[in-house]
Amino acid sequence: MNNYICKIASLKEMKEKWDYEISKAIEDKTNWIHWKKENIDNYQKGYILPYYGILNGTIICEATVHLTTKTVQNSNNLVANNCVYLSAFRTNKEYQGKGYFSKLFHYMLNDLKAKGYEYVTLGVEPTELHNKEIYKHYGFTEYIKSANEVYPDGTSVEVEYYRKKL
Repeated sequence: MNNYICKIASLKEMKEKWDYEISKAIEDKTNWIHWKKENIDNYQKGYILPYYGILNGTIICEATVHLTTKTVQNSNNLVANNCVYLSAFRTNKEYQGKGYFSKLFHYMLNDLKAKGYEYVTLGVEPTELHNKEIYKHYGFTEYIKSANEVYPDGTSVEVEYYRKKL
């Protein structure tokens, strides 16, 4: 991991990563194109912080921190002055299971704690059992609520929300 760095992404890096995600979308790319525009706008407004893991100059994993209720569906009890919402945990397939995301995740949590945040929250679909186990392992054990989220194309998904103290 000598050539691996964790950082808050630049606008240029965000555009590169979103173009990559759009290019690999198998089905309709409508949601991904919408999310790219929305995330870049939110980044420029200071509403989100995108954290990236970069190996040998290539972005291989990411996570996004939402700093305001304006960017989070069902935001009640998920975002506050001392609490931020985490989303978009993604690692390029060929780098999964090798510890890269874990290093990025801990870097992000340490940075948020240094910025004065006390809690982090996230959401997961109840059927994503593997992800639920990973989040439990990371300390997301305090159940907050369940609600539906709606994608830009109108798809509705059930989500369970959890919290962790930093």
